[in-house]
Amino acid sequence: MLPAAIKKQLLPVLQNGFVLKRAVFQPCLELYPMTEWEVLMQKVNKLNRFKKKNNDFIRRFTAGLKQVEVDSTGRLLIPKDLVAFSGITKDIVVSSAINIIEIWDKDKYEKAIDDATGDFADLAEEVMGQDEEDGLS
Repeated sequence: MLPAAIKKQLLPVLQNGFVLKRAVFQPCLELYPMTEWEVLMQKVNKLNRFKKKNNDFIRRFTAGLKQVEVDSTGRLLIPKDLVAFSGITKDIVVSSAINIIEIWDKDKYEKAIDDATGDFADLAEEVMGQDEEDGLS
């Protein structure tokens, strides 16, 4: 069941449905509102499928994706293959990741956050510490 606060934020896009897929870098799931998924697919569709690495990327990126809807009670059915991929057991974390939602097994989420803590200051400086002359505007 989606938390009420997240469901409320998703109201404008609930009727269009979502795409649920494996994350690329972490053992979690990514929930894309259909409009966000369509924007992403426009980029992916520009890749030349006659290049093996592009074709391999597309296949892996879209592996196991499912089109899903939130039911009237705010529940989202996660297919068994995606539950297995993410290692979701009992407790989950639903986390906003700007324009998508990540769905994690609670223990895996806490481990990922703990693992990133030591490097976060360096990461924050590298990603966000640039001023406008360095290209970030």
